[in-house]
Amino acid sequence: MGFFSKISAGLKKTRDSIMGSVNSMLHAFTKIDEDLFEELEEILIMGDVGAPTAGRICDELRRKVKERGVTDPEAVRGLLYETVAEMLRGGQELRLTTKPSVILVIGVNGVGKTTTIGKLAARFRTEGKKVVLGAADTFRAAAIEQLEIWAERAGADIVKHTQGADPAAVVFDSIAAAKARGADVVICDTAGRLHNKKNLMDELAKISRIIDRELPDADKEVLLVLDATTGQNAVNQAREFKNAAGITGIVLTKLDGTARGGVVLAIREDLDVPVKFIGVGEGVDDLQPFDPDDFAREIFGE
Repeated sequence: MGFFSKISAGLKKTRDSIMGSVNSMLHAFTKIDEDLFEELEEILIMGDVGAPTAGRICDELRRKVKERGVTDPEAVRGLLYETVAEMLRGGQELRLTTKPSVILVIGVNGVGKTTTIGKLAARFRTEGKKVVLGAADTFRAAAIEQLEIWAERAGADIVKHTQGADPAAVVFDSIAAAKARGADVVICDTAGRLHNKKNLMDELAKISRIIDRELPDADKEVLLVLDATTGQNAVNQAREFKNAAGITGIVLTKLDGTARGGVVLAIREDLDVPVKFIGVGEGVDDLQPFDPDDFAREIFGE
């Protein structure tokens, strides 16, 4: 299955949920009026776009309708796609120009964090990059073993300590190994921390300090992995992590299993954090770089 087919199949539930309702609503109107915008806003909120973002989308649609003299309700569909694509653009690219660069991967348990790291490592290896994985999730018994399997599968090196070891020490050793081996990218796993556990957020800050001290001039991405099936709860998690960890991007997993893909918009607009990758399946190549135009077209396109 090709790239676009995978994205299309993965977003089908979201598309059917949101655009099914939008299309039915537009067919019922003979003119564009305030009632139309109010109904559209309600549909978007129900699609996990979030109230503030839904309001902003409809305000922009009102402006475009007035500015362009649009009168046909069916034309709103194209304007909706255009508006959403504009909102989502910017910041999608990973910034990894230094050698080594560092990716710190964070998120609560069960969102697919370790799997995401494995898939990222595989992607970098196919690009010819040398990758070191840091097994700094030392709390969860299976995390180190799981990462070892992914390292072997992807052809990446791994630095690990025993369960219960200091995660910051694992990150320190991973950076040292990357320097010694001439690696291009270091990807560090972290414990699946709950967003209300202050001590775990403090630990994350400690890890960040070590990276900044050991590689002061290196490019650093802090990627928060979120489970799309949790809808608005994912937005709340992102808000907490953004305040604590200075995240640079989002990886949104399990988009193929939910009708809540509208949460992409809520995260982008409410938190001003770009979605950089989306997960649309179990396979190693089902973690795809996020393309705002493709996403908008698949959900809101004709």
